[in-house]
Amino acid sequence: MDTVYITGLRAETVIGVYDWERNIRQGVVLDLEMASDNRRAASGDRIEDALDYAAISSRVLAFIEDSEFQLIETMAEQIASLVMAEFRVPWLRLRLGKPGAVAAAETVGVQIERGESP
Repeated sequence: MDTVYITGLRAETVIGVYDWERNIRQGVVLDLEMASDNRRAASGDRIEDALDYAAISSRVLAFIEDSEFQLIETMAEQIASLVMAEFRVPWLRLRLGKPGAVAAAETVGVQIERGESP
């Protein structure tokens, strides 16, 4: 299995369960690994045959910035569903962090895997 990855994708959104969090935008950071068979893209050297990480990044950023969630778990699940459905990704690992959510930690968050590894 080949993997296409995006690390450190940053976005601002409304995320949190506390009243004060519902009135501000906070940063989240996303790392994404996606299963892909890169042989066709490599042999033809054509973006049309590749898993387009720029298109995925743009779509995920737009989704996050236009959304509001209470739980980071819900956001992670919806991002995973979006990527798998819209970009036909059979498997992914997503790590979603909320920097500054816990004063003594650099970031806190969740990591999920969805789909079946080819």
